[in-house]
Amino acid sequence: MEIDLSLEALEKRVRQYETEWSERKGKQDLLLEQLHEVEKHWQLYQEEKELLDQVRILFQKASDYARQQAKAQLELLVTRALQMVFGPAFSFIIELSEAGKNPSAEFFVVTDWDGMQVKNKPQDSRGGGIVDIISLALRIALITTIQPRVEGPLILDEPGKHVSKDYVVPMVQFLQLISQTYGRQIILVTHNSDLTESADQVYEVRLNGGKSEVVLLTSP
Repeated sequence: MEIDLSLEALEKRVRQYETEWSERKGKQDLLLEQLHEVEKHWQLYQEEKELLDQVRILFQKASDYARQQAKAQLELLVTRALQMVFGPAFSFIIELSEAGKNPSAEFFVVTDWDGMQVKNKPQDSRGGGIVDIISLALRIALITTIQPRVEGPLILDEPGKHVSKDYVVPMVQFLQLISQTYGRQIILVTHNSDLTESADQVYEVRLNGGKSEVVLLTSP
């Protein structure tokens, strides 16, 4: 069998290889993008699971009366957060039950559409934005309801990072309400300019010559 080594044949073969490589590269890029999305959703799920597990432990260690009190406070604060951000159709409920000798807690988002109520688990309700607000409100609720009171500011790392731009302003208003209601300073670590624009003071951390440098950008 003779191998055609003419320039035209070689160029044709190179083009075939380039086409095949381009197709495989496209498939690889698509798979990497899908993997990134799966990893992002998995991380979000793990963060939510860890937080909800902490709340469940709180219910398990409390007496029945204390559980009902904590349940009411958590439901109220998270519902207020959801309604301030997404509108009055949303509410948050906690269902307590006995699993063996230990109390168990399940968390749901209830949405009222034209008089019909739809109950879903947080991760099934309108994507990551709902989960972000619930996680944010639960963290605040746990810190503000723990006795004895834990002093100091609330430090929030990238709050609402999956909340769409349309809902960032009402989320900020919720945080401002929390700050005023509980008399706590709130420190946000964020890359979101919509959040920094609402702050009383903004500091930027820059890398200068291999060292971190903190610069005051705005001040009241």
